[in-house]
Amino acid sequence: MGNPVTREFEVGRHIASGGPGLCWRIYNGTKKSTKQEVAVFVFDKKMIDKFLKFEKDQIIDSLKRGVQQLTRLRHPRLLTVQHPLEESRDCLAFCTEPVFASLSNVLGQWDNLPSPVPNDLKEYKLYDVETKYGLLQMSEGLSFLHSGVKMVHGNLCPENIILNKSGAWKIMGFDFSISSNNPSDAELKYTCKEWEPNLPPLCLPNPEYLAPEYILSVSCDSASDMYSLGVIMHAVFNEGKPVIQVNKHDIFKSFSRQLDQLSSMSPAMLSKIPEEAREHVKMLLSVSPTVRPDADQMTKIPFFDDVGAVTLQYFDTLFQRDNLQKSQFYKGLPKMLPKLPKRVVVYRILPALTSEFVNPDMVPFVLPNVLLIAEECTKEEYVRLILPDLTPVFKQQEPLQILLIFLQKMDLLLTKTPPDDIKNSVLPMVYRALEASSVQIQELCLNIIPTFANLIDYPSMKNALIPRIKSACLQTSSLAVRVNSLVCLGKILEYLDKWFVIDEILPFLQQIPSREPAVLMGILGIYKCTFTHKKLGIPKEHLATKSLPHLVSLSIDNNLNLNQFNSFIAVIRDMLNRMEAEHKTKLEQLHIMQEQQRSLNITNPGNSTEDIKSSPNSGNQIDDIFGSTGVNGKENGSAATPSQPNR
Repeated sequence: MGNPVTREFEVGRHIASGGPGLCWRIYNGTKKSTKQEVAVFVFDKKMIDKFLKFEKDQIIDSLKRGVQQLTRLRHPRLLTVQHPLEESRDCLAFCTEPVFASLSNVLGQWDNLPSPVPNDLKEYKLYDVETKYGLLQMSEGLSFLHSGVKMVHGNLCPENIILNKSGAWKIMGFDFSISSNNPSDAELKYTCKEWEPNLPPLCLPNPEYLAPEYILSVSCDSASDMYSLGVIMHAVFNEGKPVIQVNKHDIFKSFSRQLDQLSSMSPAMLSKIPEEAREHVKMLLSVSPTVRPDADQMTKIPFFDDVGAVTLQYFDTLFQRDNLQKSQFYKGLPKMLPKLPKRVVVYRILPALTSEFVNPDMVPFVLPNVLLIAEECTKEEYVRLILPDLTPVFKQQEPLQILLIFLQKMDLLLTKTPPDDIKNSVLPMVYRALEASSVQIQELCLNIIPTFANLIDYPSMKNALIPRIKSACLQTSSLAVRVNSLVCLGKILEYLDKWFVIDEILPFLQQIPSREPAVLMGILGIYKCTFTHKKLGIPKEHLATKSLPHLVSLSIDNNLNLNQFNSFIAVIRDMLNRMEAEHKTKLEQLHIMQEQQRSLNITNPGNSTEDIKSSPNSGNQIDDIFGSTGVNGKENGSAATPSQPNR
């Protein structure tokens, strides 16, 4: 496009249509300088080629007026304009906050949409809570226009209600808005234009949503917009159908007939509207403007007093609350989230929660809710919608509760976070916890590590995690941290390889300075786990030269009670038994090999010395030398002396 809007904005995919007669094509886009997401509204002048020049000018002027009025007005319930209207030879264009679609598109009106219609729009169905809160937002928007700006919208209909990207309903389409003649007076007056059937359709409001008084008595006031709201409520609960179909070629006759139908409204007309809203919709559709509730009254009807709608409304007013009020609300939110549809939670509530991450005092209250939402998200949704906001929080060291919350949800983080982010953001947080000055944090971390150790990659485990656990054990002055370090190591041994345990873990046990019973039993536990684990095990050489001497010396420590001593002796005995069995097997195999060698060399007499050394009876030579009673024997009641060998 040659429109000046394209200088500052990148125009993307055609996603929706909206505005009077759905004449505006809506594209997603981004601001080139900031990469900020926007929606780009484009009116293609080719659409009105069939009209005469003066009619084209009328249409363009009407559309311009609507956008210019919208640009001047600022309110959370009105569509926010990010860049004002620009005109080129071919089109009109302006930019707004990111948009999903118009309510008209959502209700099945797909004029001026790309072909095929985008799947996300085709399959979009409004949840009850979205409908309720959307209608409440419309009531609030009208309250602002009527009471704050002293203005009648004049064309409130589904095509002029836009759902933004997070699902909030916003008003646009001010082409036919009317400002009060006497804004300072108590009773406001509005000048209404007479209906001109010969004008191009885009120069006229949507007659199916127009109050009867517009056409029949050429009068209007704020109650006329309330009638339009009633028709919208009917359409939302009736697959997009207004209350009465209007013959646009004979508008006056249509409206006269409509008057009769509205005056004697049958219950069947409102049967699909929820019972708690039915009476109010009936009043909104009253022929008499004075019967219709005003916008402020509509915001207070019981129909909107719905838990989900109230929750969403609270989020929209968070900026008015202090930290204490917000923290109380966030504490109760986990009970609310499961009751709301996932789309509402992810696109409405999540952005409001993550926006609080800039306030460190609020993070401990917000974070549990964000992680609760993360559990319900797919991995792709988590990476796209949650992780970018969590990454800076991983690095926050104050307040301490942030670290505690993350540690308790570590399995979630390690399951859904991509490997690079785990290495760069998640694990460094665990390392910080192990090195924290707070004993409580260290203890919690050590208790939790075994629950997610299977998710940590081996190099990180070996080179970063284990050294920090060892360091925490050796350097702490807290008995609880030291014991928990040993218990933690014992539980994650199965994820380590045998030689790493033998070379790094077992020697470390001998460096531990304290001799409290709990520490000694922790050391024993690691030896026992390593010794009995199928994948690990301790070689007999290590048993004989390092493990057993260490355990034997610990077993006679005066701090151990009888049961603890028995535990040591049981492990020592098992080790001795295995060492004896393994070594005996080795010697027996060696003996068989030597016997086979001797039988081969039987004819060679030059090996007498070797024969003596390897003789199966050579072990008995000790008895021969020291006497049959052995070294401790007392013979005939007197001290034994070495006897001479028998000849």
